Amino acid sequence: MKKVLSLFLLLITFLSFSQTKVLSWNLENFGKSKSAAELNYIAKKISAYDIVAVQEVVAGYGGAQTIAKLAQLLNQKGFKWEYAISDPTTSSSYKTERYAFIWKTAKAKLKSDPWLEKKYNLEIDREPYFATFQIDKKTITLVNFHAITKKKQPETEIKYFKFLPSQYPNLNLVFLGDFNCPETHSVFNPLKKMGYSSVLKNQKTTLKQKCKNNICLASEFDNIFYNTSRLKIIHSGVIHFYEDFESLQEARKISDHIPIWFEFSLN
Repeated sequence: MKKVLSLFLLLITFLSFSQTKVLSWNLENFGKSKSAAELNYIAKKISAYDIVAVQEVVAGYGGAQTIAKLAQLLNQKGFKWEYAISDPTTSSSYKTERYAFIWKTAKAKLKSDPWLEKKYNLEIDREPYFATFQIDKKTITLVNFHAITKKKQPETEIKYFKFLPSQYPNLNLVFLGDFNCPETHSVFNPLKKMGYSSVLKNQKTTLKQKCKNNICLASEFDNIFYNTSRLKIIHSGVIHFYEDFESLQEARKISDHIPIWFEFSLN
């Protein structure tokens, strides 16, 4: 009986290390406007995950400092966390922002300096932010992205993503963030033909101004696209954080998007 129990505990330990949870969240206007209470709330919501990708970090004063504060709060919750924040995106025609990654050092190790993708920075307003992490001697490269708004036709820049797998043939690319575009859009077909699939299907991720008939979500904008031959998805979902608040107006002080997440093992 003791032998069976030991094997069971060993299996649980192995699974806990071989599986990784990644969360992506567009934290609207993330910077000095976020109060201490709001930052504490965000830290509590994301602390159960291993790597966090953040979009819409303020490019000016306050954005990088607030990411540092968030990492400090996470470090008080029992795990050591590190973070990387991008330079401001280089677009001059639209709203420039930063991206960030925050991760548990016990679960993932940053392999090299993250970078903003420069090759299509003229075609893509907020060029994606790449970071390669080592997990159990294998690697994954997360491509953090925030597309232009639906009115500005995000498909006109997402179409360049089909060139990135061949540009980085040795990297296991996972595209995640706010695409301002549903995964059913034909612009994702080239990636799908290469073996990519979306983690979420038919899942709305943005908040309405007001709930109507108990429906509080508006659009299918946030998602994760992964190569099905490189990753095994174990669990995935969204966090309906707005249910913690009395109104959507209160919830929208945190963000107008809900967090999305997936748990995976590397093949």
